[in-house]
Amino acid sequence: MYISLANRPAPDQPPAPPDTPDALATAPSRRSRGRRTVSSTVVTLGVVSLLTDISSESVTAILPLYVTGVLGLSTIAFGVLDGLYQGVSAVVRIAGGYVADRSDQPKWVAFAGYALAAVARVGLLIGSGFAALTAVVTADRIGKGVRTAPRDALITAVSDPARLASAFGVHRMLDNIGAAVGPLLAFAILLVIPDGYLTVFVASFAFAAVGVVILGLVVPNVRTRRRPVRVTGAPHPPREKFPWHVLGRGPLRRVLAAAGILGLLTIGDGFVYLVLLERSDFAAHWFPLLYVGTNVAFLAFAVPLGRLADRFGSARVFVLGHAALLATYLTAALPIADVAATILCLLFLGVFYAATDGVLAALTAQLTLPRTRGTGLGAAQTVVAVARFVSAAGFGVLWFTIGRESSMLVVAGLLVVAIPTAALLLRPLLGAPEEART
Repeated sequence: MYISLANRPAPDQPPAPPDTPDALATAPSRRSRGRRTVSSTVVTLGVVSLLTDISSESVTAILPLYVTGVLGLSTIAFGVLDGLYQGVSAVVRIAGGYVADRSDQPKWVAFAGYALAAVARVGLLIGSGFAALTAVVTADRIGKGVRTAPRDALITAVSDPARLASAFGVHRMLDNIGAAVGPLLAFAILLVIPDGYLTVFVASFAFAAVGVVILGLVVPNVRTRRRPVRVTGAPHPPREKFPWHVLGRGPLRRVLAAAGILGLLTIGDGFVYLVLLERSDFAAHWFPLLYVGTNVAFLAFAVPLGRLADRFGSARVFVLGHAALLATYLTAALPIADVAATILCLLFLGVFYAATDGVLAALTAQLTLPRTRGTGLGAAQTVVAVARFVSAAGFGVLWFTIGRESSMLVVAGLLVVAIPTAALLLRPLLGAPEEART
């Protein structure tokens, strides 16, 4: 005999929604007045991500110089490392979400991912050469892939459903503060110590380790699955089959398709910066800080656009956010003053990421069951990562064939078609949250 009891929620965790797709679609909005907008757990996870991004981006910012200038490796070797950096995490994202769902231990699966990335930093201190760097980059990106979906599942579990996009906006804002600080830290160290690459690696490990400690000691392991209480002498219950069909049917399938189509036309920041570099002395002079500029714009718009998504619908904001990406391509390709083009591109890219990154996570979380949430989030992240990897490779070939401005205009033209196509796919989800539940 078994009695099914729900876990008691954490102090800042809202009651778990009914565990059926229809119930998720019709759950009432919780907009209680006087309640804080974002859970303290979301803020803590944001601080963990902030510290981790300082760690990873400080290394990323100097890796091209370190690989080619200090170690004397070829640009082909750096290309291989950059490909690993972009693609390895996509392989394990669904696996991380699936393990978190099946074990009902999202915190500790995320912890394993963060810890693996932190340990990988030690490899930078004790090894050099192509093989060592390959191992370090691979371990770091596997850690990122493992941790992302369980972390986003934790954010969903402790957040008010009516403010879910805002919660992701706050998390992404803190995350991108770290992404902006990391390169600045690295360049400040190298400014003071011209050959201080080892110092950067030590600082990187220190920030990653502090983040792991905070996650392990402060963040609660929020569990949403109902667990049976076993009566002495009763047989073990049968293991419940995992509902994989949730990923391939209904609204989530539309979201994955739309994200994949739009991801195929998201060529990546690096190509945009290279286009600006080719046409602008201003961009060439400030090239190391272009990533910082995009991250500053991202963190400035993350929370406002998250709130907008909560009010008018995550699907709407996600689709319309790609209009900012279209504006980026046109600004980079058309004859606009160099300084204005560079600043506008950074601004538009920041708006694009703020309107899509956390908003897509919120939209996916709203369309999954608690027991499949990590897997669903991992699936969305994998689709986007693979699509952008294909897009980057294809755009490189296109640039080589017809030139930079022409390539950018071709992709912009395709995006003009892709945005309404994605809107058509997501049409059942484009209403405001209250409308979608009726």
